[in-house]
Amino acid sequence: MNDAARETPAEPTVSLAEEYAASGVGPVLKQLDDELVGLKPVKTRIREIAALLLVDRVRQKFGLTSEAPTLHMSFTGNPGAGKTTVATRMAQILHKLGYVRRGHLVAVTRDDLVGQYIGHTAPKTKEVLKKAMGGVLFIDEAYYLYRQENERDYGQEAIEILLQVMENNRDDLVVILAGYSDKMDRFFRSNPGFRSRVAHHIDFPDYSDADLFAIGEKMLAGLNYKLSDDARQALADYIPIRRAQPLFANARSMRNALDRARLRQANRLFAECEQDLTLERLATISAEDIRASRVFERREGPS
Repeated sequence: MNDAARETPAEPTVSLAEEYAASGVGPVLKQLDDELVGLKPVKTRIREIAALLLVDRVRQKFGLTSEAPTLHMSFTGNPGAGKTTVATRMAQILHKLGYVRRGHLVAVTRDDLVGQYIGHTAPKTKEVLKKAMGGVLFIDEAYYLYRQENERDYGQEAIEILLQVMENNRDDLVVILAGYSDKMDRFFRSNPGFRSRVAHHIDFPDYSDADLFAIGEKMLAGLNYKLSDDARQALADYIPIRRAQPLFANARSMRNALDRARLRQANRLFAECEQDLTLERLATISAEDIRASRVFERREGPS
């Protein structure tokens, strides 16, 4: 037997870079980076999950079969921190990698799942689950499903149906439970069935003042507005004052503040309607449009 005949057959190989490119996950991750300012820990975790699923898919091609990974998740953090946006991109990632059929997101709250009388909850919950199959079910403020103080509450029925579907249909549905960190902790302690089915717990930090400023400029640019130099300083002054007030909701509060600034700008321009408007004036938010907010009066409520 010659040396060539005795050579060991070459081990099959695969290019993970090519598999990644073919999956179409890259553009979704880039879109997530472009959409959301900051949130580095969250984006890192999403990339880690995407890497795990990509490698798992490649392993299957080599016959290295294993039990399907548990993909149900918990997103915790304050309002306006990007949880729904990340859930939407997660649904697309799961679809690109073949873990859900459709890749759509169905976002619900307790009212969409729990009925108000006997026999009402099961049909409501099952109808929502039917719509979500093949994609991701996002349950915001999930802890409101469980009301320990009310023995006649129908939330427990919805929970039992959800737990059964999360276990039996995990190859066709991913459930993401979302809400405040402390309340979600209590919810999981009271409902160990959920904790055992949720593999990925991702915490969304609050945005820094610099992040919120960048978010504000990004929002305005998307609407073809810009800040004057004085308005930039006004917005920088606004953010820490508003953060210290009640009901602050991160990017959501920034959007509301800028919507009101646009309203003030429109009314200011209307009051000056005898003057012809230039493109520059139409596109510019001035300092007075920001500083007219009641936030600068340090009142209790948001403006």
